[in-house]
Amino acid sequence: MNGLYNITEDQQSLVELIRDFMTREIKPHVLEWEKEGHYPKEVIQQGIEMGLHMMQVPEEFGGMGLDTTTTAMMIEEGAKVESTFMGMFNVTSMGGKIVMAAGTKEQKEYYASLLQKGYISSFCLTEPDAGSDSAAVRTSAVKKGDHYIINGTKMFITNASLADVFLVVATLDPSKGAKGLATFIVEKEQSGVQIGKKIDKIGMRLSNTAEVIFDNVEVPASNLIGTEESGFVNAMKVLTASRPIIAASSLGACQLARDLAIQYSKERVAFGKPICAKQMIQEKLANMEILIQAGRGLVYNATMLLDQGKSCNKEAAIAKCFVTEAYGKITDDALQIFGGYGLCDEYLISKLYRDSRVNRIIEGTNEIQRVVISKAMLR
Repeated sequence: MNGLYNITEDQQSLVELIRDFMTREIKPHVLEWEKEGHYPKEVIQQGIEMGLHMMQVPEEFGGMGLDTTTTAMMIEEGAKVESTFMGMFNVTSMGGKIVMAAGTKEQKEYYASLLQKGYISSFCLTEPDAGSDSAAVRTSAVKKGDHYIINGTKMFITNASLADVFLVVATLDPSKGAKGLATFIVEKEQSGVQIGKKIDKIGMRLSNTAEVIFDNVEVPASNLIGTEESGFVNAMKVLTASRPIIAASSLGACQLARDLAIQYSKERVAFGKPICAKQMIQEKLANMEILIQAGRGLVYNATMLLDQGKSCNKEAAIAKCFVTEAYGKITDDALQIFGGYGLCDEYLISKLYRDSRVNRIIEGTNEIQRVVISKAMLR
C-alpha cells in the first residue's frame, strides 16, 4: 500500500497469502490458461479451500468476515498477477453480501450452507435488453401458491458455467419498473435452469461469462430475498459495493503493466542505450505512477466509506471510472514501449491491453458512472 494507509497485521498476512498463492500457483500458467479460456478445476478448488468465495460472509455463517477495504487489498494484490482469479471469488462473496444484508436468519443460514459446500455463485441481473437500464429487466417471477415461477434469459453473467447457485433479479410487475423487481436464490440443480452459450470476449478470457436461461423454474417463496419491491435496491447496493473492487482489481493490473514496461525498457536497447534512458519513455513511466498513486487514494477512500456505512455512490463511481480508464492508458503506453512485441500474444502486456478494455464496461459502463457522479453533484 506504499505507506498511504495503516495496514493491520491481519491484513498484511492476508495480502501476503494472496501474493504467495498467485505467484506460486497462477503466475507460471497465465498465458497457457488464457489460450484455453478457463482455469483448471483443481486451481478453483484451491481458492475455495482458502475460503476466498466467502471473503465478506460473516464469521458466524462460516465466512472470513472481511470488510470491503481488506477485500480490496486482497483483490488488488491478486491482480498484480492475474485479475480474474480473485474476481471469480469476489462475485460469489458479493452475492453473499446481498443475502446477509437483506435476508432472514434462515436465508442467511441456507445460503451460507451452500457456500460451505464449496458452491460458486453468480449474480444474474443483466439481460440482452437490460444492461445499463437495470430497471428494464424482463425475466419474470409469478407467484403461484407458496412458490414463484421464474422465466427469462440473463446475459453476460460472470461465473455462469461454474456456479451452483444464482441470485436472480426478476420482475413481478413490468409496469412498476424498478419497483417491480425482486431477488431470488435459485440453485442450479432446480428443474428448468440452463446454462446457455459461453461468451468469448476480447479480454478477461479467464473470467467465465455465459447466458443463463430460466424456463419455468419453480422456487420456494422462502427464496425471495427481502421484499417483492427490493430487487432494484439490492442490485444497486451490490453495484455500488462492487465498483471500488473492480477499481482495486484494475489498480493491481496497472501495477503489473507498469512493472512489465519498466523491465522491458531496461532490457531493450536502441541507438546504443536502453530505451529507459529516453525522456519520452521516462515520461510515460512517470505518468503511469501518477495515475496509480491517484487511483489508490480513490479506491480506498470509497472502501473506507463503505466500511463506515456511509453513502458513497459518487465516490465508488469516481474510483471505478478513474482507475479503469487509467488502466486503459497505462496498458496502452506500456504496449507502445514494447513496440511490435507488444502486439504478440506471447507477451503478457497484450493480454493486459485487451483486459483493460473490458473493465470500462462491466459493473456499469463509465458513461453510467458519470451519470451517477453528475446526479450526486446536482443534488
